[in-house]
Amino acid sequence: MFTIEFLKEEEIDVLLLKEIPISFAKSNLIMPINKDRFFLTAAVADDRGIFALIELAKAYGLKPKPLFTKPDVVNDAINKFYGQISSAEDVMDNISGEDFSAIATEFEKPQDILGLTEEAPIIRLLNALFLQAVKEKASDIHIEPYEKELDVRIRIDGILQKILSPPKIIQEALISRIKIMANLDIAEKRLPQDGRIRLLIGGKDIDVRVSIIPTTFGERAVLRLLNRSYGIMPLNALGLEGKEGKLFEELLFRTSGIILVTGPTGSGKTTTLYAALNKIYSEEKNIITVEDPVEYQLKGIGQIHVNPKIGLTFASGLRSILRQDPDIIMVGEIRDFETAEIAIQASLTGHLVLSTLHTNDAPSAITRLLDMGVEPFLVASSVIAILAQRLIRTLCSYCKEPYDPDESELKYFPSKPNILYKAKGCDKCRKSGYIGRTGIFELLIFDNKIRLFTTSRQDSKVIRDYAVSKGMKTLYIDGIEKAEKGITTLQEVLRVIQKDYAYL
Repeated sequence: MFTIEFLKEEEIDVLLLKEIPISFAKSNLIMPINKDRFFLTAAVADDRGIFALIELAKAYGLKPKPLFTKPDVVNDAINKFYGQISSAEDVMDNISGEDFSAIATEFEKPQDILGLTEEAPIIRLLNALFLQAVKEKASDIHIEPYEKELDVRIRIDGILQKILSPPKIIQEALISRIKIMANLDIAEKRLPQDGRIRLLIGGKDIDVRVSIIPTTFGERAVLRLLNRSYGIMPLNALGLEGKEGKLFEELLFRTSGIILVTGPTGSGKTTTLYAALNKIYSEEKNIITVEDPVEYQLKGIGQIHVNPKIGLTFASGLRSILRQDPDIIMVGEIRDFETAEIAIQASLTGHLVLSTLHTNDAPSAITRLLDMGVEPFLVASSVIAILAQRLIRTLCSYCKEPYDPDESELKYFPSKPNILYKAKGCDKCRKSGYIGRTGIFELLIFDNKIRLFTTSRQDSKVIRDYAVSKGMKTLYIDGIEKAEKGITTLQEVLRVIQKDYAYL
């Protein structure tokens, strides 16, 4: 007998896992490892696993070789290693054209689909799509209908990648299955619909936001995946470093004022706000948020989920929060004049308010608030800082390569570095050369001059030029500094930030 505390990836025979169903492994608490000429080896935690291993070994004509371990080790290994072997493409290969024809026929009558078993081809395909998206840490799944085809793409590290082109015949069946899971109206095909799905995939708690819209060639679905298992990122892991990181942390401990985080959709604004709240939370403070939706549960913090259908908007939720004696308020997004006005009044009456706006850079947030109709003197007296951000892909540490930059690249760098790094691609990073993302930031801190610019409605370029002269690091500069350090590539920075020489 052997005792083990964990399983190494290189020990696992992937082909063996494909032969033994995950349902068998989970029900018997057995993790198959490998087989040779004489033995079938598996990790087991109790008698169930031993008996299952004996039967499996008989089927292969081998002797059983159990490795004893804790039940948690077996469960974690099953979730991890079985999650690596299945893909939507594999499922497509195993499903015949007859299966698709039959399932499409069944979906012609919406009332019949609830009778489908978990083995129905369309269900297996959608489950495989979810599994592959989670395995590859994708943020979105796009199901896109065209005149003669259906495309499935997933967004990994901000980049869309096509993974599948299932037959056009299953289009309605696939969308209908998504609607069932999200509790949407399967008969309504003319109007956009939004919903949510809660999944457990390989032991990971996944929240899926579903958006379905009608297009010329059928309904189009986008599924946004949120892995709740990841938890809240610490503030120092976001990429906000050095002097700017320290200044931002100091601002979070102010007792009043507004701190805005700006950037386009998908730039990590909400992640930054959660990290900020996590940093400043204490039992001595009353922190309340109003969000759409609530993405992570924060211990000790009151969180309100916006529901416009019943009149619970950001503005009405914010009004109610003010009657809850808060110290710190987080508003998911300032979308209109009413929300902006209440947030400003809250900050002026002794509350710290954190919120987001959709603007390209920090100075533009001032212009955005003024365009909403907020009085310039209110913006100047309430806003204490604006943090603009983007997400850039980080180089794979296993395969990144140093190289000598040429003149065409050096013109982007004020410091003229001798060495830069490029993406090569390996098995660890799916041949992309990148793994994961980090943030690049631009922190605009209000001083008397910027308040004067605000009240006189100066152009955002005037504010930016002044802030840069006072030492503000722009998004562009932060990006190329990260390229110099080998965190990312110049090409990635230029993809995310279109170079503007005024930024220098």
